[in-house]
Amino acid sequence: MAFARRMNEIEPFRVVEVLTRARQLEAQGRDILHLEAGEPDFKTAEPICEAGIRAIQQGHTHYTPAAGMMSLREAISEYYRTDYGLDISPSRIMVTAGASGALLLIAALLMEPGRGMLMADPGYPCNRHFLRLVEGEAQLVPVGAEHRYQLNASHLADYWCDNTIGAMVASPANPTGEVLRTDELEALQSGVAARGGYLVVDEIYHGLDYEEKAASILATTDDAFVINSFSKYFGMTGWRLGWLVAPENAVQEMEKLAQNLFISLSTPAQYAALSCFKTQTREILDRRKKVFQQRRDFLYPELCNLGFEIASKPAGGLYLYADISRFSDDSQQFCTTMLEQHGIAMTPGEDFGRHRAAQHVRFSYTTEINSLEKAVQRLNKVLT
Repeated sequence: MAFARRMNEIEPFRVVEVLTRARQLEAQGRDILHLEAGEPDFKTAEPICEAGIRAIQQGHTHYTPAAGMMSLREAISEYYRTDYGLDISPSRIMVTAGASGALLLIAALLMEPGRGMLMADPGYPCNRHFLRLVEGEAQLVPVGAEHRYQLNASHLADYWCDNTIGAMVASPANPTGEVLRTDELEALQSGVAARGGYLVVDEIYHGLDYEEKAASILATTDDAFVINSFSKYFGMTGWRLGWLVAPENAVQEMEKLAQNLFISLSTPAQYAALSCFKTQTREILDRRKKVFQQRRDFLYPELCNLGFEIASKPAGGLYLYADISRFSDDSQQFCTTMLEQHGIAMTPGEDFGRHRAAQHVRFSYTTEINSLEKAVQRLNKVLT
């Protein structure tokens, strides 16, 4: 039986494979230190869980509108007002099945055979596969430390092709944690608009910004597509809920897609998400954010002292993207050895693209500080 040709171009999500193998080793009694997955280790905050339980007990288990409950869309709108000083109409907000659901809707809306979209290499791996799924093309732009691992306006001039219809960026970015400044977002929007294209901005790590608040593209334009999630700062990974903000004229078409693809979102999860924005919950989430910052501040200098090259301390997110050239030119083998022989799980750079991927690995600081300390000790024994 011959499967669709696209399957040859959709690669495995390597971090999931690493996590699966790490759990197999744990089941065999091995002590594995998890620095691979981008999932916050904290349980979902209690007020959120309680709201989800109440929803089920009260019978809120039926379909909701495909764009999400209006009460949740209004709560997200209020979040933009209080946290960003922005007036975003609830009519422009769609609740989605995780940020992945938002990516799929945007890809299906914008792409068709022969169309391409610029994105940074390295970058979140699933983005390029969403485009391929709908017969679009991810046009990967090699970016390094000299670019802060981000697309910029000059890249548009150098890489925009006849079939390019837009650019996708992330701030804070995965795997690097780099944040785009307001002026950089404005320049990207201006450059994309001048070429008649679309700008898509992944903001799912907003809230996990450590030095200063990450700027939203929504402060610059109403024409961009913005992706966000309840998974990272809000800690609702397994609830599978996200949202997108779209230009007003795109929402009806995207809702039509959502009706066909998803019918509805998890109703209990939406009721639970309403509690994300309460003062009590935000206080819990902000305390957890400080813990992530403490972990970053511990792990960054320790890895640098061991000989890993990290361009700069990331301003946000949950990761450190490290150059391993001093130790290896094969990050896949490096990660396999570290996991199988030393019990340290990390993600090879090949998961995030092609540009110098074999010389990089991603460390995630989503585990408690004691585990990070143990990982540093094990790395020290192996590498020094």
